Amino acid sequence: MKLLSWNIQWGRGIDGRVDLSRILHTIHQIDEFDVICLQEVAVNFPNLPGSRGENQVVELSAGLPGYTAIYGVATDVPDGRGGRSLFGNVIFSRLPVGQVWRHLLPWQAELTTPSMQRVLIEAVVTADIGSLRVMTTHLEYYSQYQRKIQIDAIRRLHVEACTMSKRSFLADEKGGTFEVFSRPIQALLCGDLNFSATSPERMDILAPFNSDAPSFLDTWSVLNPGTAHAPTVGIHPVGFVDQPECFDFIFITDELADCLRVHGIDSVTEASDHQPVWVELR
Repeated sequence: MKLLSWNIQWGRGIDGRVDLSRILHTIHQIDEFDVICLQEVAVNFPNLPGSRGENQVVELSAGLPGYTAIYGVATDVPDGRGGRSLFGNVIFSRLPVGQVWRHLLPWQAELTTPSMQRVLIEAVVTADIGSLRVMTTHLEYYSQYQRKIQIDAIRRLHVEACTMSKRSFLADEKGGTFEVFSRPIQALLCGDLNFSATSPERMDILAPFNSDAPSFLDTWSVLNPGTAHAPTVGIHPVGFVDQPECFDFIFITDELADCLRVHGIDSVTEASDHQPVWVELR
């Protein structure tokens, strides 16, 4: 299974232009991926710099034929013209997709620090290596406190999913709303997490659980033990970091480590203010 994660900044490149065809070209140029997780995807949001209010889920889907698109909306606000402006993350999968969950993450009041609603998308996919839960998110940028409670929520959701995986299948509920679908213990978590590789938030994600839920491993560190993370932001000029840093991560549960073969970063593209990252498991 090949999976890519990328904060596309609603298609806005380092040059300030919103160009979704450039995003798609970059993805196809890297490889043909089974699962593509994109953060900062907008629908009808003309006030975003460079945007014309396009439906980016539709435009990206047109360039990814054969993929199922799963949109998770974090921000849902009026557009001032009788419609709605949406902003969130998308999972595109050309693998079979089972049940899907869209989890709004906690957003507690902080009166002196900017923040926004965040969402975690979780989808069960079936690959050659087996079934697993793919999760993608975009954590708060401005507030470490918000990131902390969001990480706590993601860890809690992971434990709950592992507990749900033990439920027996109810044959008499086939086709009904109470039908029980597979929810595998093994999982992959990716996205723009808005913390550096040396931050305490990373260690919070990697901490063992006080249960039989499998822990998360950092795919970069699995393949490059003892080596500092390669940067995913600040390689090209951006205003939110003073030096190149790794903000974009892919984590896997421990039993998937034996399947991990590749962790890649495209450090060349200027199609967004973040660089694409990807893994291959087989």
